[in-house]
Amino acid sequence: MLRLRPLLGSAPRAPLTAGAVAPAATRRGFLAACACCAAGALAAPRFAAAHVPPGPASALHARLDAAASAIEGRMIAWRRDIHSNPELGNQEHRTAALVAAHLRRLGFEVREGVAATGVVATLRGGAGDGPVVALRADMDALPAQEPEGLPFASRRRATWDGAEVPVMHACGHDCHVAILMAAAEVLALHRAEMRGTAVLLFQPAEEGLPGGEIGGARRMLAEGAFDSPRPDMVFGLHVLTSMTTGQIAYRPGPAHASSDTFRITVRGRQAHGAMPWDGVDPVVIAGQIVTALQTIQSRQVDVNDPSVLTIGTIHGGTRHNIVPDRVELSGTLRTYDEGRRAFMQRRVKALAEGVAQGMDGAAEVVWEPGGYAALVNDPALADRMAPSLARVAGRDGLRINPRHTASEDFAFLAQRAPGLFFWVGVTPPGQDPARAAPNHSPHFTVDEAGLLVGLRAMLHLVADATGSGMA
Repeated sequence: MLRLRPLLGSAPRAPLTAGAVAPAATRRGFLAACACCAAGALAAPRFAAAHVPPGPASALHARLDAAASAIEGRMIAWRRDIHSNPELGNQEHRTAALVAAHLRRLGFEVREGVAATGVVATLRGGAGDGPVVALRADMDALPAQEPEGLPFASRRRATWDGAEVPVMHACGHDCHVAILMAAAEVLALHRAEMRGTAVLLFQPAEEGLPGGEIGGARRMLAEGAFDSPRPDMVFGLHVLTSMTTGQIAYRPGPAHASSDTFRITVRGRQAHGAMPWDGVDPVVIAGQIVTALQTIQSRQVDVNDPSVLTIGTIHGGTRHNIVPDRVELSGTLRTYDEGRRAFMQRRVKALAEGVAQGMDGAAEVVWEPGGYAALVNDPALADRMAPSLARVAGRDGLRINPRHTASEDFAFLAQRAPGLFFWVGVTPPGQDPARAAPNHSPHFTVDEAGLLVGLRAMLHLVADATGSGMA
């Protein structure tokens, strides 16, 4: 979660409707956006070849691809419009209105205001019974300042956690919304050939909310997003600069780590810095706690199953010659397993309290309620749908993604229905993805040709998952 000091910005732009957006002038462009995690950026990982043969292609696949190519310019225009008008979590009113109006024109059953600003839309195919397939796109931007340079750069400002901040799509959620808007139009165009039912979720607040507020996917589920109809499976994607445009990556099983924020308050007794024996020094206690916490990962858990425990802030004291009466620390925990997650939470509490007590102080550990679960791709669904992704990316373009320590609240959707979350490369060929600015960087840019890859992947997944176009 980013928190920036207020900066000067320009006035908000006038609202636009989907039909009023001019077609994109070029196929490739740039974006500034996020890395769709509750906190932290995605570094450039190593991707292994998947070695999955492409699934057989049908006439419907060819028609879907042709329709995707035909709508590409409008999809890019939607993305640029949304990029110019970013909105923070639970503030996505303009984006949601744009989406809802577009879906209603296409004949979807539309429900608005789910989890504050979320949109849920349903389209029933005309080719017979089949499974219910959910597709998800996240809508929120980040409190970040976009650099100058893009003709469609954001100059928006908003209030976040009580402060005025600049706003920027620094994680690619504008791309995700545009892709799903285009998928909706292509599916509606081919409704007579589609089996089953498509449920589209345009989700707010993936990046989390201030103060541990529960929102995003969890709140959408709590407000009935998966109740009627209930999805048999759910798909989601994320653009990623650590892959080349044209590549797609996925990973069966644990793919994104859980994310939990904790705060530790260490209490001592204030004294003169020249006479520390008259008090209890919480600064020294805090130092010992930080050291002790690192032994959980290094000495108490199996290193073959990684986890991360990081102290990110330490605050205490007002003057160099005063022993303060308290020190506050905060940190993050990342794991891939619910058992490991619970174990480390217990050990953080026990170690912090024990160290403080042993040094005549006291410590209180608080875990914030807005943590994200680990994202686990259903292995059977991933294996079944990998040939569909290989058909789009090509045998050499489909990769296996290493596990990310960044988090993603698609995890909660995948707990309610078998899920597959995959990644789409957006760094142009000829550029080194390892040197590209990562998601959540204000310098994060997107090769817009990657949007077509993401759109085709979503369409092929829906067609194959529902058995549409099969003899």
